[in-house]
Amino acid sequence: MAPDNDPRPSPPEMPLPDDCCGVGCPHCVLDVYEDELARYEAELAAWRTRHPDAPVEP
Repeated sequence: MAPDNDPRPSPPEMPLPDDCCGVGCPHCVLDVYEDELARYEAELAAWRTRHPDAPVEP
């Protein structure tokens, strides 16, 4: 699959320190971020498998 048709996944945007209100919301922005980060890491691992010669980016 050509990289143009299979772009590298983008990481989720990290919440700012003030984004969490600290009240213990059931869907805290920090929990949502952790879920999105885990999904991104899985997608990136699968993408790297499909593109083993792609440069490693930080």
